[in-house]
Amino acid sequence: MELSGKIIQKLPEVGGKSKSGNEWRKQEFILETPGQYPKKVCVALWGDKIDQFAINNGEDVTLSVDVESREFNGRWYTDVKAYKVVKNGSESAPPQMPEVDTFHSEGEEDKLPF
Repeated sequence: MELSGKIIQKLPEVGGKSKSGNEWRKQEFILETPGQYPKKVCVALWGDKIDQFAINNGEDVTLSVDVESREFNGRWYTDVKAYKVVKNGSESAPPQMPEVDTFHSEGEEDKLPF
């Protein structure tokens, strides 16, 4: 699933240790979708993806997300986790092929033997 919009708020990074002793980090962002009725969605990045994507306030982005709900003590909680971020407007054109000078010779020494 993809969500597009503008990052309007970058929340503080949080972290800790899991029950199994592994370190974890999470940073949440508020994304506002465009349109007549804009929606605000809280999206989380986990672990190394925080540094990999380096999202900042005011950026227009398209996020590929997973949505998952889980139950805890009779209440349901929903997480929206981003696994891919494309910063809109910063995409560059594909690299151009370099121009190649062609060499053409009529001499016998330049002809291939087959």
